[in-house]
Amino acid sequence: MNLNAVWTIYIFEMRRFFRTITQSLISPVLSTSLYFVVFGAAIGSRIQEVEGVSYGAFIVPGLIMLSVMTQATSNASFGIYFPKFIGTIYELLSAPVSFLEVVAGYVGAAATKALFIGVIILITAFFFVDIQIAHPIAMMAFLVLTCVSFALLGFIIGIWADNFEKLQLIPLLVITPLVFLGGSFYSITMLPPVWQTITLFNPVVYLISGFRWSFFGEADVAIGVSLLAIALFTGACLAIIWWIFRTGWRIRQ
Repeated sequence: MNLNAVWTIYIFEMRRFFRTITQSLISPVLSTSLYFVVFGAAIGSRIQEVEGVSYGAFIVPGLIMLSVMTQATSNASFGIYFPKFIGTIYELLSAPVSFLEVVAGYVGAAATKALFIGVIILITAFFFVDIQIAHPIAMMAFLVLTCVSFALLGFIIGIWADNFEKLQLIPLLVITPLVFLGGSFYSITMLPPVWQTITLFNPVVYLISGFRWSFFGEADVAIGVSLLAIALFTGACLAIIWWIFRTGWRIRQ
């Protein structure tokens, strides 16, 4: 693998992130702080505990997942779409780099940005609620896996999109609703049995459940099932990206 090529793409994308630090970092943190104020204070005053955890602390994993998923997807999709938009993608394709090196550079940068934002939001949460992390290593592992998997999804969206509006279509109309309906602000055990069954078809449930387990040792879904779900999702994204570069779909057309 050409590590110099991967590093060049990675550094280029990270520099763009720091050039737009207000939009890239401060905005998500402020938005999440508002969630803490609205959900933690307003709703938390009515719902004292969920599964033995204070409601303010209970929503922290869901809020982090919401920000991480949307940011990883958006950063990766814009990162690969912009070279397509201005035509520099052909210079990249003609360079002596493989598709794995291109993906590693763009996805690695997008995942790093999302991870950075997730950690900042976690630190911010300590100012609002008392949080105890039961499994810190598992927490970081879930966070990194989520960043990478959704950055891969964002890379696919960036290849698929043919205008700037489509870049936000999936994050806004698909990912965000799935996170809200995936138990980010409640436990799915609070739902009627029929809705619990329906909710299990939401893939985001398994990610949030596993991430919440790393905080509190409690989960709506078995931790093994959560790991299997994220592994299958990551594998599917990698397979689609391999097919895209093999066929040139939306890249050379």
